Amino acid sequence: MSRGIAARAVAEGVGTAFLLVAVVGSGIMAEALAQGNTALALLANAVATGCALLVLILTFAPISGAHFNPLVTLAATFKGHLRARDVPSYLVAQMAGAVVGVWLAHLMFDLPILQLSVHRRHGLGQWAGEIVATAGLFMVIESGERHFPKALSGAIAAYITAAYWFTSSTSFANPAVTVARSLSNSFAGIDPADILGFVLAQAVGAALAVTLFRWFDAAPRD
Repeated sequence: MSRGIAARAVAEGVGTAFLLVAVVGSGIMAEALAQGNTALALLANAVATGCALLVLILTFAPISGAHFNPLVTLAATFKGHLRARDVPSYLVAQMAGAVVGVWLAHLMFDLPILQLSVHRRHGLGQWAGEIVATAGLFMVIESGERHFPKALSGAIAAYITAAYWFTSSTSFANPAVTVARSLSNSFAGIDPADILGFVLAQAVGAALAVTLFRWFDAAPRD
C-alpha cells in the first residue's frame, strides 16, 4: 500500500470513527438527559450528528474526500473519481473506523464496550425511509458536486439533520454506520437482524439518485 492511499484510508477511518462517536455518544447523552422525552433526545442526537458531520467533512475532505460511507466510495469509483484499486482500503477503513467509534462512545460513558442492539427497525415503512434518506443524500451530493461544491459540506450536514426527522428510519443512509450501530444497545442502535434490510434499501436509494442525475446530465440543453 502506498503512503498516499494509506494516508487517505487512515483519514477515512478516523473520520468515520468520530462520526460514530458523535452519533452514538450524543444518543447516549441525549437519552440520559431527556428523562424519557424521545422527541428531545432525537433532536439532540440529530443536531449533534449534523454539526459533527459538517466539521468532519471540512477536516478530512482535502485528504480523502471525506466519504465516511461505502456507498459514497462505490459511487465515486463508478463516476471515475476514485481508482478501483483504492476501494478496498477505503471500505475496510470505514468499517473498522465505524466499529471503533462505537466502542469509544461506550468507553466514554462507562458502558460495556461489547454490546449487541435489541432495537428492532424493520418493515416496509423503515425500508422506505432508508430509500428516501439515502436517495436524498445522494441527490444532494450529485447536485452539489456539479453546482455548489463549496457549500456541499454544509448541505450534506443540513440534509442529514433534517432527515433524522422526516424519515421513518431516522436516516442511517450508510452501510458502515448501520453495521456499527448494531453493536450498541443504546438510543442509536439497530438489531443485527435488521442490518440487511437497511443496507439493501440504502443501495436502492443511492442507485436511484445516481441514475437520475446521469439522466439529467444526458438530457439535451435547450
